[in-house]
Amino acid sequence: MADIDHQAELVKAGAHVSSRWDKTLFYARRYSLGAIGAVSMVSFIFSAIFADVLAPHDPLQTRARASLSAPNAEFVMGADMMGRDMYSRIIHGARISLTVGVASIMLGGFIGVFIGLMSGYLMGWFDLLMQRLIDIMQALPLLVLALVMAASLGPSLENTIIAISIPLVPNVARVVRSSTLSLREMPFVEAARAAGMSEMRVALRHVLPNILAPLIVLFTAQLGAAILVEASLSFLGLGVPEPHPSWGRMLSESAAEYVRVAPWLVIFPGLAISMAVFGANLFGDALRDILDPRQRS
Repeated sequence: MADIDHQAELVKAGAHVSSRWDKTLFYARRYSLGAIGAVSMVSFIFSAIFADVLAPHDPLQTRARASLSAPNAEFVMGADMMGRDMYSRIIHGARISLTVGVASIMLGGFIGVFIGLMSGYLMGWFDLLMQRLIDIMQALPLLVLALVMAASLGPSLENTIIAISIPLVPNVARVVRSSTLSLREMPFVEAARAAGMSEMRVALRHVLPNILAPLIVLFTAQLGAAILVEASLSFLGLGVPEPHPSWGRMLSESAAEYVRVAPWLVIFPGLAISMAVFGANLFGDALRDILDPRQRS
């Protein structure tokens, strides 16, 4: 039987890590794909926040002389059919995608957490009713349900957020409910009840903080889905309307008519969508492994 090098195992597990910077480097080396996703997400968020500084041109300004200009020194990613700088529009499009993604996750997450927490903690008729409603919603794919919502509400920034947030509710509610069911019989919850706390206070004060880890992972994974759905809705004309520069609308305006003569109109928005979604998924997978003790061996 081979001897176990305990020191090597401790180093592998990160027992030697003390400072916050060393811990960051340790996780970056261990989860290299997650680190790539984190860099992509940080770049995406940085571009969205500082779009006005990073964009060299007004994304809405038209220039007839620059119509369909190929990438050059003035227009790094070329110009569209109206002479608008593609680089500036993609940078500002990151702000639209981040706004819609984060806002829809927050709205859908709030509703889903409330439903899941109450279903798992109170149970009874409320749980039965909510679970049947969630079953109906999950019978439709995320994009299909978002299309139905967007078509009913009409194209606008606010309606797009609502249309994406509602289909996100079932997954959040299911995760919260399953975690709540496993926690409601724990000794610390029983002790809180015995101390005379109300059911609502026990749920919010003792149960909810203990389900934050799976929620953080779920929200990170859903960010990529929300960005992709927003791009799909805008591509179909049901998402964020003009004059907001949306990645999906950029593809819709140029895919059919200009893809042969000006392929950069399709390539750069498509790359932006792919990098944002891919980065969010990679970061979400790594975050799941970091926060799950069963995945750390």
